[in-house]
Amino acid sequence: MILSSVFLKDFRSHLNTSINFNIGLNYIVGGNGQGKTSILESIYYLCTTKSNISRSDAEVIRFDQNNFEIRGEFKDLTEDKVRVIYSISENKKLYYLNDKLVNRSAEVIGKFPVVILTPADHAITQGSPADRRKLIDSIISQASSNYLFFLLDYNKTLRQRASLLNRMKEYKNQADYKELDSWTEKLIEAGSEIIRYRKDFIEEYNQYLKESYFEIMNNEEQPGIKYSYLNNSDSLYSIKVEFERLIKERRDDELRRGVNLVGPHRDDFVFEINDFNLKTFGSQGQNKTFQTALRFAEFFYLKDVVNKTPIFLLDDVFGELDTFRSVKISEYLKKIGQAFITLTDFANFSFLVKDETDTLIKIKDRQITYA
Repeated sequence: MILSSVFLKDFRSHLNTSINFNIGLNYIVGGNGQGKTSILESIYYLCTTKSNISRSDAEVIRFDQNNFEIRGEFKDLTEDKVRVIYSISENKKLYYLNDKLVNRSAEVIGKFPVVILTPADHAITQGSPADRRKLIDSIISQASSNYLFFLLDYNKTLRQRASLLNRMKEYKNQADYKELDSWTEKLIEAGSEIIRYRKDFIEEYNQYLKESYFEIMNNEEQPGIKYSYLNNSDSLYSIKVEFERLIKERRDDELRRGVNLVGPHRDDFVFEINDFNLKTFGSQGQNKTFQTALRFAEFFYLKDVVNKTPIFLLDDVFGELDTFRSVKISEYLKKIGQAFITLTDFANFSFLVKDETDTLIKIKDRQITYA
């Protein structure tokens, strides 16, 4: 899958910006505040219907404007035209695929698989379990519409059940207990499927991670991911049995505190190097290498599972790496195909090799030039 062009109107600092991309590496070069990162953000919008940076669509509208527009063209076996429009006055976002309005973001997720590596990825290895769950959920959701369905259903049930538990802290009646049992049953059903998908995914994904890490560090270190969940039950049946047992065991605590205490929303993924916990014992270089390997692994995993070449975005990655890792990653990028890479100054990265399939896109004072 190739992204051939994008057009941005009143998006961040972009007034009217039109960019054509090459089939290889697209280096987007410019000083701070020139709008490099927002180009990658706009591509993420096209692929997922949302920003990878802001929770609010209103935040990305250019100052003193009422709406923004993004257009893009994807080429695979067929051509797809995507258009995203948001109006701040109407507080409404519209996503069009080939001029047809798409009403649910779930219909878009996975159609244009996307992988993005940014400095914010430090939270994945060094942050909270929620950061790691978000990464794993995003990868599996792009690979499986069934998983996305279970995840959306589970999160909806989680909110409804939490609201009921909070209400029951103060007021309890027989009808509330019956309703709680109903929500608990739904929670166990969807939650068990999520755990099963995550378990199977990690078993398969570890091999992709090892291969990607090897490309960067050779055989010096062995990475791995361990999934911590419900006493590590095996089959779907045993997962459900254990889920039900634990939720009964914590029922009084849940009623007292008014929150959901058991389920995949509390699971964690432990990242390891040579069997040592990366978060606890890993160096800064090991953490950055692991984060990078995770994204390359995501790219090749999605490419194999979805049978489409994902869009690969790298935002200001090389500035945080030493020369050795930078060289290895730049060489590895040649196995990707098309990728979009932001840099402040191409001349500072002499190890990057540009060939005829690559493009240097310079952005300065809202003007785009190619080299």
